[in-house]
Amino acid sequence: MKPDISVFFPAYNEEKNIERTVKEAQKVLSNIANEFEIIIVNDGSIDNTLKIAEALSREIPQVSVINHPHNLGYGAALRSGLKGARYPLIFFTDSDGQFNIEEITKLLPLIESADVVVGYRIKRKDPLIRLFNAWAYGTMIKLLFKLKVKDIDCAFKLFKKSCIDSIEIESNGALASAEILIKLQKLGYKIKEIGVNHYPRAAGEQTGAKLYVILKMFKELWKLYRKLKKGTSSY
Repeated sequence: MKPDISVFFPAYNEEKNIERTVKEAQKVLSNIANEFEIIIVNDGSIDNTLKIAEALSREIPQVSVINHPHNLGYGAALRSGLKGARYPLIFFTDSDGQFNIEEITKLLPLIESADVVVGYRIKRKDPLIRLFNAWAYGTMIKLLFKLKVKDIDCAFKLFKKSCIDSIEIESNGALASAEILIKLQKLGYKIKEIGVNHYPRAAGEQTGAKLYVILKMFKELWKLYRKLKKGTSSY
């Protein structure tokens, strides 16, 4: 049976990528889904991302836009997309075209016996500094939270809406993806993993390696660790 699924794309200054990404998603989902929606979460872009997203929503009935008037951060974009999703399955990936959305077909069979399916990048196509930051960050997450996931921040994840509805996402920055998995693991939800391909960014600029993004992430990481240790964090 074909699934009913919500797909969303966090987007910040992705005017060169968003149309191609959404139309590729529409093509794939038309073949594999019963009912589907595509949500573009524009996180305060200062280029033409919002204009293009709104044009796509007029052109394609399944496309809608959630707009943040100001840039709130990756975590805030994830929270908006997850809360705005209507269907029993929720999938997200980034709008920069570094993943092939057709590989969602690898995740769908696994969700039948799991609550979350997480992609891991078979060979990550990112600059060296970003690879080092990811290694250091991932190592710290695993040590602090005992999270048993190979590629914590791989932006290729499929969830059952029921488990997402059981947690509260507090991080606004880059920590949010890890926070979701940490909380779901602590609540006993079953997480499966599968390798997916990763491609170089075709256009636009990555923001994840910027110093202020990294510093904000470590601040939120320490805050989450203290809250969970004290038992004061919301699930």
